[in-house]
Amino acid sequence: MALDIDIDGWPSGEWAALAERAHAATAQVEPAIANPRLSASLLFTSDEEVHALNREWRGKDKPTNVLSFPMLERDDLLALSSDGPPELLGDLALAFGTCAREAEEKGVSLADHAAHLIVHGLLHLAGHDHVDSDEQAEAMEALEIAALAKLGLADPYGDRN
Repeated sequence: MALDIDIDGWPSGEWAALAERAHAATAQVEPAIANPRLSASLLFTSDEEVHALNREWRGKDKPTNVLSFPMLERDDLLALSSDGPPELLGDLALAFGTCAREAEEKGVSLADHAAHLIVHGLLHLAGHDHVDSDEQAEAMEALEIAALAKLGLADPYGDRN
């Protein structure tokens, strides 16, 4: 899968390289997103931009850490052959202010938290979710934990009771 990365409103850093590493780790635990026909856009942007997107597309009048806009249903993604024209998997947007605040609250680096959110968003694009049931949430969290371990990052859910 190819990532189209745009960085606007984040401090200078190796964000594109981080996104590529997060994608590679996620593809190891969710092989469906490794399909060479796929592409996804990833926007590193401001809270204001994510707030506007969240309000317009999800009807939620607040910023959030990551937004995902999948373009393929999970069944279609799984049935997609590796031969054929390009297919857009979807779009992701990360909000700098929210991500930075959450990283500080969690006592982790912004880069590590951003990597987690990219993995989380990519899994959403692949059709995984965490809102309908505890089982669904646990399955998605297990994939996140496995991908983050491939990046050498700790389990972000390890402190839950």
